[in-house]
Amino acid sequence: MPLGIGILVFIVDQLVKHLVVSTMHLGQSLPVIKGIFHITYVLNPGAAFGMLEHQRWIFIFAACFVVLMTCSFYKQIQRETLFIRLGAGLLLGGAAGNLLDRIQSGLVVDFLDFRIWPVFNIADIAICAGAGLLIYDIWQRRNEDEICS
Repeated sequence: MPLGIGILVFIVDQLVKHLVVSTMHLGQSLPVIKGIFHITYVLNPGAAFGMLEHQRWIFIFAACFVVLMTCSFYKQIQRETLFIRLGAGLLLGGAAGNLLDRIQSGLVVDFLDFRIWPVFNIADIAICAGAGLLIYDIWQRRNEDEICS
């Protein structure tokens, strides 16, 4: 399950990024809901909110680490809760999607623009959702352990 989710996230992320790059000009913004949600083609040299700009190798290392750990612990992850399996799959796909961008150009293609938040992409959503599911599962287990103690 985690591998399938990871592959699906990676494919969808890369297909949409390819569509944006091949049909839009850098900096172009197309309103979907004017003033609220636009498709805006930007290239991001850093992480969320432009943190650690141009630190390509840090992000490549981090993404490789996520991919390698997910693959290394795949059998154990398969035996875990649904939230752990989903979270690991989302993290894997998101990390791989942004990793490919960074390897190819050093920049990540971003396009989802809600105007009140920095522009982001599908891989970013997967990474945040995956991390959120993992944190939630750990928090739930901790609470269950406290109740049982």
